[in-house]
Amino acid sequence: AQQRCHSGIARTFQVPQPFETLTVYENALVSATFGAELQGAQATAAAIAALKRCGLLRVADHPAATLGLLQRKRLELARALATQPRLLLLDEVAGGLTDREMVDLVQLVRELHAEGVTVLWIEHLVHALVPVAQRLVVLAEGQVLADGVPATVVANSQVRETYLGTDFDVDTPATRRETEHAAH
Repeated sequence: AQQRCHSGIARTFQVPQPFETLTVYENALVSATFGAELQGAQATAAAIAALKRCGLLRVADHPAATLGLLQRKRLELARALATQPRLLLLDEVAGGLTDREMVDLVQLVRELHAEGVTVLWIEHLVHALVPVAQRLVVLAEGQVLADGVPATVVANSQVRETYLGTDFDVDTPATRRETEHAAH
């Protein structure tokens, strides 16, 4: 795991796994120090930047064990970002988010990609992926059901029958705001 991290790969876990006895800041600092191999002021700056991006600065001095699920998910992402990855693996990071939080997450993923980070995102909340993904791959029982641009994959009858239902609509409040943002 350490070699993968040092080679520029970071990941989040579906079930957050913070160091519960450490503070939120210390969790991010561990990632910056041991994941990105930064020291002193550089490690501090990376940890703070990751917490800021994930909306956790105000709870930086709280023990990780006191966080609720949504903040733990944010901490999971902040810890990954503090390693300064080139490849970011996200596992169900959108689960439980509100529409506003979803829009913020999509925007963060967009920004990371613009900065040169490749993102591989495993997610059941398809409406989180559609506004930002360049490619969707849908699996069922270990087999690829569909692979391609999001609009084509979401329209695929096998995908709809297996996962989405026939009345699935990607025009949720989150995707509507993303579409409006992209148009401006």
